Amino acid sequence: MTRTQRLASFTERPELVGLGVLLLLGSGVILLAAEITSGALAYVVGGLMALALVGYATTIVRGTSDDRRSIAPYALLKPGVLWLSIFFLAPLWALFVMSLSSKESRFDFFPDFTWEWANYQEAFTRFRPQFIRSFTYAGIATLLTILIGFPIAYVIAFRGGKYRMLLLGLVVIPFFTSYLIRTLAWTTLMSDNGPVMNTLETLRLVTVFEWLQIVDDGRLLSTPAAVIGGLTYNFLPFMILPIYVSLEKIDTRLVDAAMDLYSSASSAFRKVVLPLAIPGIFAGSLLVFIPASGDFVNAQFLGSPNTTMIGNSIQDQYLKQLNYPVASAMSFVLMVIITIGVLVYTKFMGTEELA
Repeated sequence: MTRTQRLASFTERPELVGLGVLLLLGSGVILLAAEITSGALAYVVGGLMALALVGYATTIVRGTSDDRRSIAPYALLKPGVLWLSIFFLAPLWALFVMSLSSKESRFDFFPDFTWEWANYQEAFTRFRPQFIRSFTYAGIATLLTILIGFPIAYVIAFRGGKYRMLLLGLVVIPFFTSYLIRTLAWTTLMSDNGPVMNTLETLRLVTVFEWLQIVDDGRLLSTPAAVIGGLTYNFLPFMILPIYVSLEKIDTRLVDAAMDLYSSASSAFRKVVLPLAIPGIFAGSLLVFIPASGDFVNAQFLGSPNTTMIGNSIQDQYLKQLNYPVASAMSFVLMVIITIGVLVYTKFMGTEELA
């Protein structure tokens, strides 16, 4: 087969050209951005990427309109794939390499890659309480956002009427203020002389809240409840909006049909509304739990040394202890645990209706 015949055979399958170029460019970007290749090998990778682009352009120029239509989806995917390769996959690989490196001293800013699996052992053993605390706080905050957010989303979707857009605007208004400022505002609200504690003292509920372990020794600030409250408040809109989207798509005639079939209001809600709202609950749970697990702002300003989360420990190892390998191992462990948790959660909840 001549070179022309091989080229013609190759361009007869434009979708393969598009997929091949997409994978080659993505892999090349990861190899170069993560500095996996260097020197002459980096020039080879760059040359292969250039040849792939030339082949892609040749397919477009020499192909028919049908060929261009079949290759167009891959062209549309290229910006996203390159973006993910540069800003996600390449840093992820660099993080993994750093997690298996070792330092000779604290001020060794360029650790050597030595397959140091002991970093992961240290991350699991030394920082186990912070991992447990992070997932516990994030889980409780997720449940609270569901309990608070579902009624709000329900009222907006079914009772909002002409005020629906106004109510949605009130939900997203907190995003107009910095996350840090919103958290600092909570320190004022929950301080010893703040409005929350003054109200509890006026109503003589401090003893009750201490029995519930929400207030500790007459203080609300610097307690686990304060951290969980901050997480719940800051991530509540991420739960309300997905649930609202699911509820808003429900045809109210389905509820009317259930009532016509002698279903009670609670039964109609349980068998009609709630199952159709599960996709929104699923999406909202992920949007709340994942960032809440790695959050460190709320624990830093609303908590105490006894309420530190894994995000605080990672920040400390990176910025104060300069222990980059262990901090990288902790970050990687956090990502793996969250990924496994999401997969298990997806198995039980399902994602068929999210589209």
